Amino acid sequence: MNGLALLGTRGRGFFPGVMACGVVAAAATFLSEHYGAPVMLFALLLGMAMNFLSAEGACAAGIGFTARELLRVGVALLGLRITIAQVQQLGWPPVLIVVVSVIVTISLSMLAARLLGFQAIFGLLTGGATAICGASAALALSAALPAHEQKERATLFTVIGVSALSTLAMIAYPMLARALGLDASAAGVFLGGTIHDVAQVVGAGYSLSRETGDVATLVKLLRVAMLLPVIVFAAAITRARDKQPGKQPGSQRPPLLPWFAVGFALLVLVNSTGWVPKSVQNLGSELSRWCLVAAIAGIGMKTQLKDLVTVGFKPVALMLGETVFLAALVLGLMRLAA
Repeated sequence: MNGLALLGTRGRGFFPGVMACGVVAAAATFLSEHYGAPVMLFALLLGMAMNFLSAEGACAAGIGFTARELLRVGVALLGLRITIAQVQQLGWPPVLIVVVSVIVTISLSMLAARLLGFQAIFGLLTGGATAICGASAALALSAALPAHEQKERATLFTVIGVSALSTLAMIAYPMLARALGLDASAAGVFLGGTIHDVAQVVGAGYSLSRETGDVATLVKLLRVAMLLPVIVFAAAITRARDKQPGKQPGSQRPPLLPWFAVGFALLVLVNSTGWVPKSVQNLGSELSRWCLVAAIAGIGMKTQLKDLVTVGFKPVALMLGETVFLAALVLGLMRLAA
């Protein structure tokens, strides 16, 4: 009984902040549907405009809960977008292209981040967002990476940058595919293997043809599936950093595989059985989107705009370089596999 009372008390404490994030998510969705810009970007900007709510007050606890726990729920539910059969349907060349491009892009991003004077985990964050699935990957990796005083600022910058670059790619890459003379299937592999966010991949692919859109979506979902091993890698870094000389003996270490990564993998397996009705898949995908949009609204509320103004040119150059490199790498791998 005491446990239920405690749960009810905590729920009431979270409710105002969760509702505030939900309202911002709804407003961002409305603006995105009417003006065509990425919903994550609108959620960030609106959340930042309401950052006074994250100060001490009724909404603070719920905003923190949304930015942390609902984020993880949203990432886990991404598993309902993928099946093993979709991966098999692509054949080995696109699979190899995706695996190699993700590994190489993230590795070089971590190296470039160190050369530019940042921590390697910032390169993992930006490189993962670029190579895997944009804002969703940035949020998932941020949840798995070790705590740091600049972590939320880096996450926010990454989401803004990857959303903006994804929108530009959605416009420019179909024109590039036409200029290069790529057929429908090859264009789908290129668009699905390079554009950051799922929504922009769908928009770019189907703007060329139905076949291109279908292939681009499958390749993109394969990139989303790469989120799992990269989260495991990020969690391993967190565990390694947790082994510090001053650490108290017997203190709890983070799990090698976070619960939301386990949930992601299990949902992929369940979804691959074919037992999950289409309506449930759509519901899970929509719920995932709402959780992620609300979470990024919460992160925006917890961030000061002045923190982003001072980021400088180097992080922008890093993300732009990652985007250009990924496009060149995928085109090169496609030529080798042809």
